[in-house]
Amino acid sequence: MTNKDVIIIGAGASGLMCAMAAGRHRRRVVVLDHAKKPGQKIIMSGGGRCNFTNTGVEAENFISHNPHFVKSALSRFSQWDFLEMISTHHIPYHERDHGQLFCNNSSSDILEMLLNECKKVKVDIRVGTTIDKISQMEDGGFSVSTSRGILKSQSLVVATGGLSIPGAGASPLGYRIAEQFNIKVWPTRPGLVPFTLHPPDKEKLSGLPGISVDATVTVGHHSFRENILFTHRGLSGPAILQISSMWPPGEAVCINLLPDINLEETFKKAQSTSPKRKVKSLLSDFLPKRLVAAMVGEFPADQALHALSHNKFRSIAQNIHQWHLKPGGTEGYRTAEVTLGGVDCNAVSSKTMEARQVKGLFFTGEVLDVTGWLGGYNLQWAWSSGWCAGQYV
Repeated sequence: MTNKDVIIIGAGASGLMCAMAAGRHRRRVVVLDHAKKPGQKIIMSGGGRCNFTNTGVEAENFISHNPHFVKSALSRFSQWDFLEMISTHHIPYHERDHGQLFCNNSSSDILEMLLNECKKVKVDIRVGTTIDKISQMEDGGFSVSTSRGILKSQSLVVATGGLSIPGAGASPLGYRIAEQFNIKVWPTRPGLVPFTLHPPDKEKLSGLPGISVDATVTVGHHSFRENILFTHRGLSGPAILQISSMWPPGEAVCINLLPDINLEETFKKAQSTSPKRKVKSLLSDFLPKRLVAAMVGEFPADQALHALSHNKFRSIAQNIHQWHLKPGGTEGYRTAEVTLGGVDCNAVSSKTMEARQVKGLFFTGEVLDVTGWLGGYNLQWAWSSGWCAGQYV
């Protein structure tokens, strides 16, 4: 039997950050993970370059049933605080579109930084360790029975992540721990995930895999403008991943394929200057020919401009600017970058990450009902929530 001050379940981004922060407060910390190596999702992040934060992190960039919950942690350990850590370790990085920050070299730079910081404060990291049973002791501490023996601690931190990317070790353990202590868990579903299509749409778009276009994608009052990518299974790309987190299953999405062009006015002008030009020829000035060909059923592609009325121009333009497509579903947790839903934030202190009804029990990172946009927001939430819990465990 081993006694520690803090047991952290999960050697991912928020768990390692919490361990480092707690260790700096001279707490004796052990981190447990069933994976063979720590930080697997950190390594995979950003295509191996780790999109570790964003210059524009705000509470509005997160989805939760309690939209105010993230404000305290994000303000107390911000993106600038994490950048200070990066600078201290001399990790080179660069900024991409929309304030996204990536490592110049490899995601392993970030993981190595966290592991080195944990090593400095003597954090005990035990990988390849499964959790068999968790009990709350009479004195208020916790007993954790594992495949490598029993550990006891004053504080228990659940940093187990969500269900996304099961290949990286995702599991529902964190939700089961919350339910064991009668803490509400909101239903979960995949977020930041590609769409699949119904068979008729899949057949119609079957010649388009690999085509990427700049577009605005809208669901309800949410809109994102970035690339969309046609795949063999459906639609992906940054704009699709973003909107997937806001998408109510069964609803259509609205796609503007030419957000910078007034297509109706372009048709009218071309009718005066090039009346014999065909509709598909003009559209091919702005969109890939394969995409135009796939949509010919929606408009008279082979007709000359002089043969069409202004009302017809308006109709064609509407099909391009407001292409309504109802996804069949998503590719699921296998390719999802995050998990929507999770441990109810109303049951957790936004300052300390401690469960309100269970003294010494903390939740950090993706296991909570907090989901960030694409672009470094989810890792920033991991850093912020892990750091805050580390001050109080």
